[in-house]
Amino acid sequence: MSKALTFPKKFVWGVAAAAPQIEGAAFVDGKGESVWDRFARVPGAVDNGETLDVACDHYHLYKQDFKLMRKLGIKNYRLSIAWPRIYPDGDGALNQKGLDFYNRLIDSMLDQEITPWVTMFHWDLPQALEDRGGWRSRVTVDAFRGYSQTIVKAFGDRVKDWITLNEIICFTALGYGQGDKAPGAKESQQVINQTYHNALLCHGVGMQAVREYGGRRARAGITDNSPVFIPVSETEADIEATKRCYADHNARILAPIYTGAYPASYLRSEGKDRPIVAKGDMELISVPTDFLGLNIYCGTFVRAKRSGYEKLPFSESYPSASCTWLKHTPQATYWGTRLPHEVYGVKDIYITENGCGYYDDKVENGEVFDLHRRDLVRNYLVELHRAIQDGVPVRGYFLWSFMDNFEWQDGYKTRFGITHVDYKTQKRTPKLSAHWYSKVITGNRIV
Repeated sequence: MSKALTFPKKFVWGVAAAAPQIEGAAFVDGKGESVWDRFARVPGAVDNGETLDVACDHYHLYKQDFKLMRKLGIKNYRLSIAWPRIYPDGDGALNQKGLDFYNRLIDSMLDQEITPWVTMFHWDLPQALEDRGGWRSRVTVDAFRGYSQTIVKAFGDRVKDWITLNEIICFTALGYGQGDKAPGAKESQQVINQTYHNALLCHGVGMQAVREYGGRRARAGITDNSPVFIPVSETEADIEATKRCYADHNARILAPIYTGAYPASYLRSEGKDRPIVAKGDMELISVPTDFLGLNIYCGTFVRAKRSGYEKLPFSESYPSASCTWLKHTPQATYWGTRLPHEVYGVKDIYITENGCGYYDDKVENGEVFDLHRRDLVRNYLVELHRAIQDGVPVRGYFLWSFMDNFEWQDGYKTRFGITHVDYKTQKRTPKLSAHWYSKVITGNRIV
């Protein structure tokens, strides 16, 4: 009989989703327009011209969704709050109906004995703020201060685990540089670097809100999709090269949060494009966190070279999910958690997203046989278990996602859920992976 891989006693198992991807009700009960509501209506921006208007209709079906979570044994759920549902213009007038909705939502979760892990911002910037500069401007930092204080005051009696921002690179560099994510801008490198910096300031402001208004036992951190690098061989030379590569590629976000400064090498490389830093900024950015959330999907292999390191390319035949950026690299959960621990001294780590997206998940005779997803997640968990055995302080794991949803510029064709959603009928069907993951949670182990 094979030996079970058992996780630590208080290991946190959960699932994750985000407000703009599942809630729908995009213009209901006073919610303001988000940058994604606007971007999705730009011809060619989203596959098939699909929008967030209805999504999974979680806004109306949340009670049913939480009952399904409980049936599957899920006890922790990472969700996000839609900023434009609370402040339709980003700041100014408060939308009480938005607060009321999340009060009902959180109470419903607690009724099902599910612990909320709340992300303050998951990409849905109010369009009114974008019209005033968006992430280019400190106007957004000021607005985020009021927003974060409002939600922590409103929900802090029941929410004790807070995440400030989700994946800074995606709403900065990809939204203002590449332009393939909202708001679809293509700015200069200096402006892009400034969007990173302003986002980091919002992280600091969010941390302050939890410290001031979160109450007893409140904890907070950030979720980052830090670039992950894997030594092509676990030799001393390749491991050291991988550490140098990791530090170089995480200089914009993790370094300032955990060291209180941008690395000199980063500032030199950016030259005149470096961000404008005001007095007190770095102290705000580096407010001590309680944990680091990591969204880990894949990594890049690295080997040592005389000049330092070399990143190795993937061939076309390397296995990947339907979304080809998602290479099957299970070692990413080992090195993606070990590296921040060793390079930055991070003491508490949660994987806040891990999973895979496919185009071909179909319901057949009431079932979805997503063996490919089950195997991918299992392999990643085996490597995560190895990291914990080697002393990496990983405290929990949230599978992305609880259900199929709006996958940004891919629309609804890419399915990341362990629960299938029929978007015409809104019927939910747990996939094979959901039933397997339920057993992992119940047993706190993989076999």
